[in-house]
Amino acid sequence: MAQEKSAFEQTFSFNPLPSKTFSFLQDKGALAVFMKWSMLGRISAQSYSFDQSFYPYNSERFALSFFRDPDVAANLKKMEAGVWVPLVVSVDVEVVPCTKVSMELFDPIYSCGILRASGHIVKCFHDVYPDYDELRQMLQEEDSEHYYVVGREERGEFLFRLFKHLCLGGELCQYEDTIDPYINTTKRVYKDLISVQKDRDTEKISVVSTVLKISAYDESGRCYPGRREEEQTFAYLIIDPFKRHVTLFYHFYGVGNFTS
Repeated sequence: MAQEKSAFEQTFSFNPLPSKTFSFLQDKGALAVFMKWSMLGRISAQSYSFDQSFYPYNSERFALSFFRDPDVAANLKKMEAGVWVPLVVSVDVEVVPCTKVSMELFDPIYSCGILRASGHIVKCFHDVYPDYDELRQMLQEEDSEHYYVVGREERGEFLFRLFKHLCLGGELCQYEDTIDPYINTTKRVYKDLISVQKDRDTEKISVVSTVLKISAYDESGRCYPGRREEEQTFAYLIIDPFKRHVTLFYHFYGVGNFTS
């Protein structure tokens, strides 16, 4: 019983890492596209160090400790968007596959009819959305003829999820005519968030980060990343187990800032 109790009571302590910066939150080009996509001021990241070894089987305990930590709670209250309720009673944690070290996952999109040879996205008709295109249809609608050009397993990867989040944008998103801004911004954000290492013998590069998609609940229901379920309101914890660093990457769906 004593062993069970100590395992149950294991908690992590967190300290903010204000010195850790992200190029996608500072680069003028990235900020300009976030403004265009109605995500500016609503998409962000903040990093913390933690004090014990992390193992994926302990993800739920880790996430609960994170949201209950006083330094984390104090930081989240200062966020520009969203409402934070600090009395977290439970968390919902999904371990998100994260293995990609190149952008090859997107290659099929270039040769299946979603794009013209110029890289322009093919427009299409939709009953609800007046300005719709084949790329968003492939991302959102399972009965789209192009839905599985990227396979089911690959669609679950953090890299693909990030791309989808950026393509769909915020409430007043001005969608791109070409795919390049989506691909380039996805690559920049992914490189900023994910840690990799090179095997000294094989020289093969592999991801060492664990990615968790997270929701937190208080006594009245979901409280973070938003009270209401919305695909484009999301939060991920990205954990580097070797450095013992964790980054909270999040977006609150709504109308983004018009000035940076």
